[in-house]
Amino acid sequence: MFGKRTNRKIAEYQNELMSKHYDEVENIYKQMRGWKHDYHNHLQAIKAYISSGKIDELLGFCDRLEQDLKSVDTVMKTGNVMLDAILGSKLSLAKQRNIEVNAKASIPEKLQITDVDLCVLIGNLLDNAMEACKKTKDNADLEFDRPFIRIYIGMKGYHLYICVTNSVYGKIKKSGNRFLSTKNSPTHGFGLMRIDKVCEKYGGYCKRNSEPGVFSTEILLHAKEK
Repeated sequence: MFGKRTNRKIAEYQNELMSKHYDEVENIYKQMRGWKHDYHNHLQAIKAYISSGKIDELLGFCDRLEQDLKSVDTVMKTGNVMLDAILGSKLSLAKQRNIEVNAKASIPEKLQITDVDLCVLIGNLLDNAMEACKKTKDNADLEFDRPFIRIYIGMKGYHLYICVTNSVYGKIKKSGNRFLSTKNSPTHGFGLMRIDKVCEKYGGYCKRNSEPGVFSTEILLHAKEK
């Protein structure tokens, strides 16, 4: 049984996760409403071109519309449904917060890593990255034009490789060889602990590195049978 203090921290951590999930769902809902509104306007424009017989203008409008749709498509197609869902919600929220995102991911549909553990890994990594980006955005003396997150997820043989790099403000504190969470929250550090537990479960490793203005996390996990 956990003590009262630990139970309280777990409850606070779960409330934080619910708040983040609410923000992601709300952001996706706003996007859907925006797309619905734009769709109606586009239909009216298409009807106007047709009724006036302006076929060349209509074709040009359709070309521009196609390019516009490509620019707003933030859905990742990685080959794994769960990873698509996690990245889709997190990266959509990051872009809404004006964080520059560069992501590349490609993995098999089936892995030895459970969907829950994959969600824990990617979710906590990106939550931490967005938290750090918020702090860089709140401070004026930045080395970068805007906060950023870079993501690479792929296979190295039978292992899953994950690398997340993000902008940071100030110096990341360490205790021995361990980096400390920068969150001003009673539950700070829980996300890092969850990541480390998953790495340990799959016989992998997690390497964190901090340089001026940049923080990166590299993870390698056994993910497929030989």
